[in-house]
Amino acid sequence: MLERLAGNTALKSELGAALRAGRLPHAILLVGEPGCGAGFAARCLAADYLYPQGGPHAEAVLKKEDTECLVLQGEGASGQIAVKRVREMREAIQRSALSTDAAGRVLFIYGAQNLNGSSANAMLKIIEEPPEGVLFVLTATSAATVLPTIRSRCAAYTIAPVPTDECAALLTREGLPARLARELAFLYEGHIGTALQAFRNDTFKAALGLAKELCSYAAQNDTYRTLVLVTKYERDRESFLALLWQLDQLCSAVLRRPAYGAEQCGGLTPDRAARILQVSAATRKTVTGNGNLRLAVAVFAAEAAR
Repeated sequence: MLERLAGNTALKSELGAALRAGRLPHAILLVGEPGCGAGFAARCLAADYLYPQGGPHAEAVLKKEDTECLVLQGEGASGQIAVKRVREMREAIQRSALSTDAAGRVLFIYGAQNLNGSSANAMLKIIEEPPEGVLFVLTATSAATVLPTIRSRCAAYTIAPVPTDECAALLTREGLPARLARELAFLYEGHIGTALQAFRNDTFKAALGLAKELCSYAAQNDTYRTLVLVTKYERDRESFLALLWQLDQLCSAVLRRPAYGAEQCGGLTPDRAARILQVSAATRKTVTGNGNLRLAVAVFAAEAAR
């Protein structure tokens, strides 16, 4: 299943060799920026570990449906992994019997950077004395954000974005029209998971469309239409932040390839894109710092289209 992971040839070769030789460390940390596919890589590795011969059970792992896989991830507004959930998973691993079909059991810890001091200490107790046959697969956006006590117990590997041409080809095989595949591969710089989300997720797709519209208004110095567009976010902090993120991707794309501004962003120039990035960064700082959202939205509209 590791072969299904896009790009990352060296990583696949090293992990594949360790699996075949029975030398895979019992705790693996996969590090990658959001959208690079660290979660998918984790499931590919787990499928190969649990079911070396492949088959329906291995496919179920990729679909998050296999019963030999347990999952820990952040919950609630804080997004942190609670110590209670770690203890529950620890008990589940220790008490439950393994299936006769599987080579072991896997515990996924998605977003290991969200382990706090207490939950990390609880996790250490089982990582340091792992039950036989249990593989721990952790993902994180950055190794530096994972607590050292956890990081030092894992073998860390980096998931890299896919080269743009390869990403576009893979997206085409996933059903995207060739032109759109090339655009999304360029826009999201080979982050194939993000590109697929922009094609499949209606909310994500809508945010990208609105961000392009916003770029067009800003290119025309149309403060009024910019304000009308963003006013709907005066009570929706998360959606406004999602819009700003998409806007950042578009402006970055214009800086990398100025023609993209004319092609997809209503004539946005690199100079204007650079200014919008500065305004977006300042606005994000205000919004994430629990500043007045309504005021932040209004100021953003005035500054972005000025």
